[in-house]
Amino acid sequence: MSAPTWQNVPVAIILAGASASAADSQSSDGSFMSAQRFMQRDGEVIYRTVCRGCHMSDAQGAVGAGAYPALANDPKLGEAEYPVLVVVSGSKGMPPFGKLLDDEQVAAVVNYVRSHFAIHIRTAFRPPT
Repeated sequence: MSAPTWQNVPVAIILAGASASAADSQSSDGSFMSAQRFMQRDGEVIYRTVCRGCHMSDAQGAVGAGAYPALANDPKLGEAEYPVLVVVSGSKGMPPFGKLLDDEQVAAVVNYVRSHFAIHIRTAFRPPT
């Protein structure tokens, strides 16, 4: 039996798991997400509330209901475009977050992941101006 893909899972379920710790990282008005976009601007907060649910706090990934790859020490994080493409477009079972995050938010979370979990960083991603 193959693992379900994100397309078969309602976004509310995906976000429910990702927001398990949202209470400690909400904005001052108490919101994390509008009806169509994430509101947070800080890469660490975005990681903690969205990515950590699958990739874990230490970015070591997990195996359980599905296989969630480790981000820690992944050499692909050293490539400028790869992590951006994965966040924006998704990959395998990971949903695309390109419609929920703007360019600055993508840059913030990618830079957070790269600076905290990657082996070697070549350059920081900067959104187009």
